[in-house]
Amino acid sequence: MHKEAIYHRPKNNFAYAYDCDTLHIFLQTKKSDIQSIDLIHGDPYDWIDGQWQTTIKPMEKSGSTHFHDFWFTQVKPTFRRMRYAFICSDDEESYIYSEGGFFTHLPKDIAHYFCFPYLNKTDVFNPPDWVKKTIWYQIFPERFANDNEKLNPKGSLPWNSTCPSPTNFFGGDFQGIINHLDYLEALGINGIYLTPIFKAHSNHKYDTIDYMEIDPQFGDKKLFRELVKKCHQRGIKIMLDAVFNHSGFYFPPFQDVLEKQEQSSYTDWFHIKDFPIRTEPVPNYDTFAFVSTMPKLNTENAAVRNYLLQVARYWIKEFDIDGWRLDVANEIDHSFWRDFRRTVKEAKPDAYILGEIWHDSMPWLHGDQFDAVMNYPFTNSVIDFFSKNEIKASDFTASISTLLHMYPRNINEVAFNLLDSHDTPRVLTLANGNVEKVKLMYLFQLSFAGTPCIYYGDEIGMQGGEDPGCRSCMEWNTNRQNLELFQFIQTLITLRKTDPLFGNYGNFRFIYDDNEANLICYEKRNINRRLVFILHAGKMKTKLSIHSIMDETKSISEWFLSKQGMIRKALDSKTDPLIIQPLSYRIFEM
Repeated sequence: MHKEAIYHRPKNNFAYAYDCDTLHIFLQTKKSDIQSIDLIHGDPYDWIDGQWQTTIKPMEKSGSTHFHDFWFTQVKPTFRRMRYAFICSDDEESYIYSEGGFFTHLPKDIAHYFCFPYLNKTDVFNPPDWVKKTIWYQIFPERFANDNEKLNPKGSLPWNSTCPSPTNFFGGDFQGIINHLDYLEALGINGIYLTPIFKAHSNHKYDTIDYMEIDPQFGDKKLFRELVKKCHQRGIKIMLDAVFNHSGFYFPPFQDVLEKQEQSSYTDWFHIKDFPIRTEPVPNYDTFAFVSTMPKLNTENAAVRNYLLQVARYWIKEFDIDGWRLDVANEIDHSFWRDFRRTVKEAKPDAYILGEIWHDSMPWLHGDQFDAVMNYPFTNSVIDFFSKNEIKASDFTASISTLLHMYPRNINEVAFNLLDSHDTPRVLTLANGNVEKVKLMYLFQLSFAGTPCIYYGDEIGMQGGEDPGCRSCMEWNTNRQNLELFQFIQTLITLRKTDPLFGNYGNFRFIYDDNEANLICYEKRNINRRLVFILHAGKMKTKLSIHSIMDETKSISEWFLSKQGMIRKALDSKTDPLIIQPLSYRIFEM
């Protein structure tokens, strides 16, 4: 037994309150090193005749990576307190692993045991429950639909007349979105994420001029209020994009600094190194990246904080929006985000707070800042495996298992899982135009834990490379839409919304992978049911025994997705082993 590889810490993703009664406990060990793990636990004050009263509960293997196994169990401590240790066993030996180290026998002094002092209700990570049931649709407003050409910025081009550039405009607006709500409702989405809508200079609007005003090309506040109202009538939530890390070049406080230099009353609103201000060749003030037109805001300044918190409150109170997506969230101080959360939750307790962070985000996910982050590690793994074929099946299952064990389960349930966005090439382009690969990616995304997001136009097969290529005008000509892909994604969304086990509930675990075939197999299960998914991302047909993978002898039914919905048929035992065609999937239930 490799004791040095066994790891646990009574906090973060290894020990946490899942709800007001339940603790989740995880342990990490060397892969394939230990045969069984038992959790021994008890209340620290529960003693009878000098003997500490404990309970032993088996743990189950919840996933594996190339180097580690993860073990899981949940406990409902009667008095919300718990001391605990792990009994680790292989074929030859057994050790007690605890905070005090390793023991061959249970230590009598409970100070040696791990401690969860008390399950306080206020410490439970409690994201909005509605997010678990939401399928998002990301809209880049300038490119979704143009209804009112009178609002078009000067020099706007006819819709879809040419390729997008960093500077051209096509005139998308709010009324265009309203006009296509029937389309979005038919697809099945129930959340819209809008990239910035505030007054700005660019076509992407990430260079804000006025955080309190709608950009006039989209309409006015009356029309935006109508958009929110009409969405809510259809059960569709609205999330806005906030750029609090930096402003635009034409933001009045920055213009004041440019005009008055060190005499400006706004010099402390930004991170200015010296005067006079220089924009070229490299700005002498902090910016987003080194983009001189996006000066970084000083969120440690009280006036800046108050202004931005007022913005956060205003759009919730006045327009009833349902969430904020926060641009470049990792570059802003944690103290500001704690104030931001208090402000937002006071205005609307079930508002969703989503941070744009592309890496390990645990520091922002302790329940005092964000509800979730944009799950780009998920994105990268899915693209690298299904689309680019740059990683093997075992690499993919290891990366997703690592991700699932990186955060507590109640965080994973609201993680914002995307395949692409306005910042990346479109998913069909990444798949070199192969629609069957795209279907596999959507099947995985929509049957996985979290809250999935579809980038506008992907559902009808739009393509586009890196920005600005990924920001083309929405294609509304049905003769140029892939309606079969639309129907496939529509069916998956319906399944996710109507079958909780297919959707965001149940225990997820990989049960098989095949590097030679490039095939993966995963299960979702609860007490009553089990679903098994086989996804074949390779180029050759593969023979596979479903009964041996599922370790089941009872009857198994297979799911077939069609235009009429989902059909179940009993699996004929004579057809086992199965022939799995390349770039295909099979779904089984028992």
